Amino acid sequence: MKKKIRRAIISVSDKSKLIKILPTLRKFKIEILSSGGTYKYIRKHKFKCIEISDFTGFQEILDGRVKTLHPKIHSGILFKRGNKKHLNQIKKLNFKDINLVIVNFYPFEQTVFDNKKEDKIIENIDIGGPALARSAAKNFKDVVVITSNYQLENLINELNNNKGSTTLKFRKELSQEAFNETAYYDANISKYFNRSMNKSYPSKITFNGKLVGKLRYGENPHQSAALYSSEDFNELEKLNGKDLSYNNYNDIYFGLEIINSLPRGIGTAIIKHANPSGVSIDKNQFSSFNRAFNCDPISAFGGVIVCNYKIKSETAREISNKFFEVIVAKDFDNKALSILKKRKNLRIIKSNQKYDSNQIMLNSLSKKFILQNCDNINLSRKMFKVVSKKKPNKKMFNDLIFAFNVCRFVKSNAIVLTNNDSTVGIGSGQPSRLDSCEIAINKMKKFNLNSENLVAASDAFFPFVDGIETLVQSGAKGIIQPYGSVRDREIIKFADNTNTVLVFSKTRHFRH
Repeated sequence: MKKKIRRAIISVSDKSKLIKILPTLRKFKIEILSSGGTYKYIRKHKFKCIEISDFTGFQEILDGRVKTLHPKIHSGILFKRGNKKHLNQIKKLNFKDINLVIVNFYPFEQTVFDNKKEDKIIENIDIGGPALARSAAKNFKDVVVITSNYQLENLINELNNNKGSTTLKFRKELSQEAFNETAYYDANISKYFNRSMNKSYPSKITFNGKLVGKLRYGENPHQSAALYSSEDFNELEKLNGKDLSYNNYNDIYFGLEIINSLPRGIGTAIIKHANPSGVSIDKNQFSSFNRAFNCDPISAFGGVIVCNYKIKSETAREISNKFFEVIVAKDFDNKALSILKKRKNLRIIKSNQKYDSNQIMLNSLSKKFILQNCDNINLSRKMFKVVSKKKPNKKMFNDLIFAFNVCRFVKSNAIVLTNNDSTVGIGSGQPSRLDSCEIAINKMKKFNLNSENLVAASDAFFPFVDGIETLVQSGAKGIIQPYGSVRDREIIKFADNTNTVLVFSKTRHFRH
């Protein structure tokens, strides 16, 4: 059913697109109500407008906290036009109908991002705007609600196509978007208070996200998928190549998580199917890339490179000689970008690599979900204890910590072999820890990697001596693992008998 618009209330924080709709409202002789900055903006652009305080007969109070929260406003929006009782009450009170609500809310999300002062943040919690939007959205059978600037163009077309009226379908679609908008806004406020009060797991929780874009398909072609962001901030900028897929995003963010744990400016990780195929840190970026690649050049084929440095031309040439789906870097110099762009389908991504240390991970379980904080603790020597008679020198200890750090990003059961701050063998995702040991060793032997200073890491304790025995026989001079097995004493005894360095971690790092 089409409904004529006679009167509109406009209350917007962002006025950048407001001028678009004003000529159309004037064209169809739609009366405008407004207040504060919005009223001044409309009058400044020579359009007629009635101030809300004149319409209600009540001045705004409390420094503008109460402006539109008035029965004359909300009754004019909420009354049912086909209900005789409602019509009689409205007539008796001499209230007027309001058929169009145009609002956008105080920039709470941006204020939190830019500001640490609680008083300013609290003042940017909009009350009147969401209340107007909810009233109009509830009464969509009679009222139109606009909550985003991009909807203004649609409203203009709708009014022009229907001679100043709107269709029920149009109003209902805008109602759905309005409730999404108020839910998103309230979720941001809830998130702020939960964080400020250190409530990671409140009794009720709401997640909010803005649609970044629909993906061609999900993990497989028969699955649909879309990317959402919980904040306006975008850490990825695509400089070249096709659109990113579900699996691309999965690997990219997994890679960013890894390199965020590495020293700045010297780390490279190559990702394949949410597992690292190689990781290396080296002050020479060319060497850092090559050592990560050479850990497993077969698995690296068609993978995702993620690095925490600005790529230079020498590294770019080396990368362009091999096949990768995506490369993510802190930046690219002009010559490097020119070289990489010659590969038309290569997705080139610039990432500012900004991270939130309070990240929460979500795992969906049908109609339930599990939340946990991220395993992003910074590893340091005080978190480890040397339990063998043989003690590691400073370099070996650092190598062991590097291996253990990489290991926590590998799917369990995880074994990582490293040599001089580079992986040389990775065994992942096996039900048996011993199988993971053998896979890591076989990869190292297959690609003839140097095992002179070989150390090994396990993401959890060895339940039997056979695992550590296999690693020592492969050439591992040092092993790092969490403690907690009933056979820890046997493991330590074996290390001592073979003159192997054994370090226990106080924390376990499964990744399922």
